[in-house]
Amino acid sequence: METALLIISILLIVIVLLQSGKAEGAAQIISGTTSELFTHRKERGSELFITRFTWILGLAFFIICLVSMFI
Repeated sequence: METALLIISILLIVIVLLQSGKAEGAAQIISGTTSELFTHRKERGSELFITRFTWILGLAFFIICLVSMFI
């Protein structure tokens, strides 16, 4: 159980670091720029895979943590 949790946490860290920055809005608020070029952009291809894989790993991490608490 601990080995699976360790592997999932390492994969989760790597996959989060691979994601593209979606916090461009916060930087625009601070700097005052109003570029709305990429606001309504849909994820496709590898971006969509990385996002879904992140959700799956996060859910698996959460479930394993809950299960290990009650064992």
